[in-house]
Amino acid sequence: MYKKLIGSILKGEKVKGKIDLNFVDDAHIHRLNLKFRKKDKPTDVLSFSYGEDGVIGDVIISKETTLKNAKKYGVTYNQEVKRLVIHGVLHVLGYDHGRKMRDAEKAYSKL
Repeated sequence: MYKKLIGSILKGEKVKGKIDLNFVDDAHIHRLNLKFRKKDKPTDVLSFSYGEDGVIGDVIISKETTLKNAKKYGVTYNQEVKRLVIHGVLHVLGYDHGRKMRDAEKAYSKL
């Protein structure tokens, strides 16, 4: 399901390659967030862009934080995962937070 979504975003952005998607627990994403972003807390999604042919990046999602956020925002777990996949993929592709990203998220959320 999410592999197809990632493929559709890559196609829409005219990018060739693969983005790996991994689901982890809060403890694991907390360690990654501290190591790579110097933030001492778990987060919902992390993105790593490699700028290489083949695997161009990774999107890592915390199952626990995603579930908490889904309850907080009144959406299903799958809806929140979809939002995070889109957000993470766009970061891998070089998008920063702002209007352009919000517009792209809105467009891809209709897939």
